[in-house]
Amino acid sequence: MSRHTIRIAPSILSADFARLADEIARVERGGADLLHIDVMDGHFVPNLTVGPPIVEALRKVTKLPLDVHLMMTNPDAFVAEFAEAGADYLTVHVETCPHLHRTVQSIKERGVKAGVSVNPATPIGLLEEIALDADLILIMSVNPGFGGQQFIPSSLQKIAQARQLIDRVKSPAALEVDGGVKPDNAGQIIQAGADILVSGSAIFSANDYGTVIAALRAAGQSASFPRNPQTVPVHR
Repeated sequence: MSRHTIRIAPSILSADFARLADEIARVERGGADLLHIDVMDGHFVPNLTVGPPIVEALRKVTKLPLDVHLMMTNPDAFVAEFAEAGADYLTVHVETCPHLHRTVQSIKERGVKAGVSVNPATPIGLLEEIALDADLILIMSVNPGFGGQQFIPSSLQKIAQARQLIDRVKSPAALEVDGGVKPDNAGQIIQAGADILVSGSAIFSANDYGTVIAALRAAGQSASFPRNPQTVPVHR
């Protein structure tokens, strides 16, 4: 059973920040569908990255949707700033939002699509109550904090479980996967149910960004899509 075209979101975490506008122009020409922007606070995850000024700067140089991932202990305090800076998506973590429906509603009230993410050790069941309200579900397939990590193989079954949840409750959410996504595993990730692939080092370490983006997208063109998580192969 085929599905719609897979969307590719290059993660600027792996871009050359000294040439960021040029890097964005290259992935845009290469066929990127979104830009994934990791916001890390040095507390929830062990790294510091960008803030609202970078999002605002990127908004001025690209028409691509800005997919802003708030890996923060207190995302509620920054939702308004990132929305005003030009984010099209704001994704928060279930692990840091004790009042998740309120946070999601706050994002949507600002005209921004609301995403919800889970870390590798967080069970999919925690998305059950919010899945119908989310515009995006993001499965982390590495422990967040740094680019260039290896995909956690057991994430395939987790992606399939998330796909099953989205389909069962008829959620409008797109299913996004971030962490270690490369052309050689993209087919399995798409087969498990992903709609959007976030890829950083695989794209930005290549000579031709467009070739990698095309290879990631092509991985879904001939895949089949099981709905039972038990049917998804997990290669270790």
